[in-house]
Amino acid sequence: MKKTNTSILVIDDQEDILFASKMFLKKHFEHIFTLNNPKNIVELLSKNSIDVVLLDMNYRIGFEDGREGLYLLKEIKTLSPRTVVILMTAFGKVETAVEGLKAGAFDYILKPWENDRLLEVVKQAVDKARKEQRKVQPITFTNTFFTGNSEVIKKVYTVADKVAKTEANVLILGENGTGKFVLAHYIYSQSERKNHPFVHVDLGSLNDNIFESELFGYAKGAFTDAKVDTPGRFEMAQNGTIFLDEIGNVPLHLQSKLLQVIQNRTVTRLGESKARPLNVRIITATNLNLKEQVAERNFREDLYYRINTMEIVLPPLRERHDDKIPLAEYLLDKMIAKYGRDNISFESKVLEQIEKHAWSGNIREMENRIERAVILCENNLITASDLDLERVTHYEDNQEDTQLSSIEKSTVEKALLKNNNNISKTAEDLRLSRGALYRRLEKYNISTN
Repeated sequence: MKKTNTSILVIDDQEDILFASKMFLKKHFEHIFTLNNPKNIVELLSKNSIDVVLLDMNYRIGFEDGREGLYLLKEIKTLSPRTVVILMTAFGKVETAVEGLKAGAFDYILKPWENDRLLEVVKQAVDKARKEQRKVQPITFTNTFFTGNSEVIKKVYTVADKVAKTEANVLILGENGTGKFVLAHYIYSQSERKNHPFVHVDLGSLNDNIFESELFGYAKGAFTDAKVDTPGRFEMAQNGTIFLDEIGNVPLHLQSKLLQVIQNRTVTRLGESKARPLNVRIITATNLNLKEQVAERNFREDLYYRINTMEIVLPPLRERHDDKIPLAEYLLDKMIAKYGRDNISFESKVLEQIEKHAWSGNIREMENRIERAVILCENNLITASDLDLERVTHYEDNQEDTQLSSIEKSTVEKALLKNNNNISKTAEDLRLSRGALYRRLEKYNISTN
């Protein structure tokens, strides 16, 4: 029987699972890799082209909620978007696997598996990977990069070009979906460290249990499931750049540990006493108002100044009026390439609606709507219905919206006055999250000083 020429990676912390899967899969497929430590995913994917990953969802005894697996799924899709991921989970944890499907996994396998079922799913995943490879090459940072022509975004990239040539720590601020990751990678790509690692860490997805081991690494025996010495993300970024996304979400009790590493430029693995020197460029980002967070004692002032040598604020899309249509055309080309469709264009009146739409979700919202439209459109012409813009309130020329905004602003101001500008109490009174309240403060330019 001829084997299929493809590369498959199995990630599991149980050696018997790795052995059994490799013995079975190598009968049908050419290249089988195994990994018992998920911390080594970055290194392996950087050195090998992997078509399919079989990913276990739990790696530490006593923590079986699948959060680690979901986090690793996101990392794999970031590092290698065309790699197809199959989740492996125990019976009774199916709901977490379903959450993984929503996050981009192809399918899931229950452990212990039936060989016929495993083979069927892997073959389907290999077929999907091959279809992805046959499509037009995706737009990347190196061949096409959209910055825009509006004055506000030109100023951002002028500053980015200047700071990229330095070693200064950079804090990127902006609403969700404004492109903070893209800007961080741009700064890295223009820096002297561009030939060294770029390590992205989504701090918002790290729970307290794995925060230190994930960032700082651990020694063998540091905890029950620590089977080998393992470097953390800071060490993986040695001589390169580490991008700490959603830094505003780090709990106060963990901020001191992060501060120590950034301040001393050393890292100590869990279970060790030896401090290891670090040579990394640090870029951070958040959608929160960190000055407000410092004032509310939710974010350490000393940490804020450590990460904020240079601050860059990304403007929301509603302030980039001249960029909306060019950005929409750029994203349409990107989705045409992704889905292998030709000759798709926007209906003429749609461009006017794109220009008027508020885009509260910014670039991410526009990208999601255009991707949906490319999938659904008929006759190669994208309509307002395909973009789901027909029922959306525009931010221009809408008297009712203006009145509602005025009422909302007044309500927020009254609640702040009642609670002496205490953000937590105001958010509680308004039945909002702190993040939602901060967005409204920014939206209506309300000061709490």
